[in-house]
Amino acid sequence: MFHFLKRHPIKIGLLFIVGLVWLFCLPKTLFQEPISTVLKSREGLMLGARIANDGQWRFPQQDSVPYRFEQCILNFEDEYFYAHPGFNPISISKALWENLSTKNRRGGSTITQQVIRLSRKNQKRTYAEKIIEIFKATRLELRASKEEILNLYATYAPFGGNVVGLETAAWRYFGTSAQDLSWGQTAALAVLPNAPALIFPGKNEIIFKEKRDRLLLKLFTNDVIDKTTYELAIAEKLPSKPLKLPEIAPHLTEKLRNDFKGKQLTSTIQYSLQQQVNEIARKNYEVLRQNEIHNLAILILDVNTKEVLAYVGNSPTTKAHSNYVDIIQRSRSTGSILKPFLYAAMLDEGVLLPHTLVADIPTSVNGYSPQNFDKEFSGAVPASIALAKSLNIPAVRMLQQYGLQKFYHQLEKLQLKNINKSADYYGLSLILGGAESSLWDITNAYAGMASTLNHFTSSSSEYKPNEFSEPIYTLNQQVNFGKNQFQPEVFNAGAIYHTLKTLEEVNRPMGEENWNFFSNSQTISWKTGTSYGFKDAWAVGVNSNFAVGVWVGNADGEGRPGLTGLQAAAPILFESFDKLPNAEDFKIPFDDLVEIEVCKKSGHLAGLHCENTEQQWLPKKGIRTEPCNYHQQVFLDETEQFQVNSSCYELTAMKRKSWFSLPPIMEYYYAPKHPEYKELPPFKDNCLKEGEKIMQFIYPKKNETILLPKNFKEQTNPVVLKIAHRNPETLLYWYIDKEFIKSTQTFHEISYLPTQGKHTLTVVDQEGNSITQSLKIEVNF
Repeated sequence: MFHFLKRHPIKIGLLFIVGLVWLFCLPKTLFQEPISTVLKSREGLMLGARIANDGQWRFPQQDSVPYRFEQCILNFEDEYFYAHPGFNPISISKALWENLSTKNRRGGSTITQQVIRLSRKNQKRTYAEKIIEIFKATRLELRASKEEILNLYATYAPFGGNVVGLETAAWRYFGTSAQDLSWGQTAALAVLPNAPALIFPGKNEIIFKEKRDRLLLKLFTNDVIDKTTYELAIAEKLPSKPLKLPEIAPHLTEKLRNDFKGKQLTSTIQYSLQQQVNEIARKNYEVLRQNEIHNLAILILDVNTKEVLAYVGNSPTTKAHSNYVDIIQRSRSTGSILKPFLYAAMLDEGVLLPHTLVADIPTSVNGYSPQNFDKEFSGAVPASIALAKSLNIPAVRMLQQYGLQKFYHQLEKLQLKNINKSADYYGLSLILGGAESSLWDITNAYAGMASTLNHFTSSSSEYKPNEFSEPIYTLNQQVNFGKNQFQPEVFNAGAIYHTLKTLEEVNRPMGEENWNFFSNSQTISWKTGTSYGFKDAWAVGVNSNFAVGVWVGNADGEGRPGLTGLQAAAPILFESFDKLPNAEDFKIPFDDLVEIEVCKKSGHLAGLHCENTEQQWLPKKGIRTEPCNYHQQVFLDETEQFQVNSSCYELTAMKRKSWFSLPPIMEYYYAPKHPEYKELPPFKDNCLKEGEKIMQFIYPKKNETILLPKNFKEQTNPVVLKIAHRNPETLLYWYIDKEFIKSTQTFHEISYLPTQGKHTLTVVDQEGNSITQSLKIEVNF
């Protein structure tokens, strides 16, 4: 051997070089072609796909090659695939002899050689190219297993037109996965790569059928299939033109294409649920479009895993109505959908109890005057009812009390990413839809609250981090909740529990207390929202297992009459919940609650003069709230018709009583709606209690600038001045800048046209009590 090396150094050198070339002749990645994006359900069923960047339908490589296709392709192309080293000398010799002796052209290539040819793309079919293919095929055989080589062929072989790969062909020609193809279907596909330009579905069907049938006969002859299977396969029809791929979740598929381009991912979507929700969307769209409402979106999340279970990004509308827009990810005006977060924040900080009375009266803050949906006022309403009925004025006043900046920071913690301007930019309108957010973020925030409560009640009264992290929609993702901690991400469990219990109360339109909207077999905490101008309708609901979010409207922002959360979105919400399994009620987080004595009438902590109280389990910080100041002790004369005091009445003759009394302006609106409410008796002559408020301006507010518009006749409209008096029957005298204007009785309001500029308004009652208010008048020229 040593002597041979010395005698033939050049030959040895050449062999060494050839060996090196052979060793490194293959690129690290054999195929660099762009891949189609494919999304499957958690059960492995196709939800949708997107074409590759080069215009080819080329699905990602599958885990394995189906047995039927393996048998078909080996019997048709390469019977000795598992025996040869990458090329078959006998097949090559036969092909060479036939090419030289006849006009027929035969390749003689093995599957391994064909994989090399496919990877080299567009190379001319010459003998030199054939040698290169053989050279590289032997190297591929050393680098990859036979199964891997066969899988490469199944992935990158052409199947006619722009269809590449077995899995792609199965879906494009038969509408099913390659694993589910019959013998006849598999055989039809197996013969296509042999001459994809000559035969493919819809072209040269006679030749196509002859090839398929010969292959099936060979399979029968070789005992791969039995006689019955052969006869059934022969009878099967050939595929026609390519089919459309499934579009079960088109907008989620598009999101996948943007997030994970060129991959096949198994999603968290439940296939049957997605189809049912699609049908809900279709059916409701047919109704809504009669009112020229063309778009809607539905999102369903698993509360505890944050998995997306169903995703309808838009209704099955037309391109003219933006059917391609994924509404779930778009920012829209939030309407009232943020109100539960404010309620929870105030409970959590101990500035509010669940049923504390809050003012529902005419309100103006720096020129901003919110209105309730029904344009009415309740005077005073429990905070829980204000939330359940989605009253705007109490919400604005509560936000002002809690603090705009503090609430803005809470929204940041809830991961409402699109609320990204400063708190001052939004102002108090933030709570009524002055900000925009997406259905994705809003539904996730509601799910995060439910998840926080669930984890607390099931984990020894501890919290998990990342409760409000992004939802996940692929099975290879998982939320890292981390280790348990003693502090919540945003709100404590007690505040969340009372918020969700309040949201179990059905929203009622326009104050109709006996109105029932839906009957549902399971308890749901839900909230609706409607943006200004009837442009966005929201409905979001949660139970202990699921969160469902619905948006309805027009993608271009056109408002429509009747486009409200209650009328347009809520029916879809409840239809969606009907498709979900029933969930248990939320468990009570006793470890985050404390038993407190509460005034049943006012909802405050029980005060000294509260007669009707009860023990309630409330958030721990609730003990910080103020005791009831609406109940007071009053002293009456013997007839109980007048209030008295020691300056005008004998102490021994006085009667002492506890009395529920609201401030005049709250009382003005509260009393007509509550027949049981009793106004405080007036003071007996010369017995007026010092500092007692018996009058209060309803309009104008303190230091308010009033803009008087002109009508169509270029005449300035007057202003309506209004006051609430403890005793309505009292005679009142009105003065502007000390000039007497008018007197009123019972209904204390006047219409007056003052001059432009600053004025002083004074009102005096018949007992000599007076109240003064400054106002500034501007005329809109």
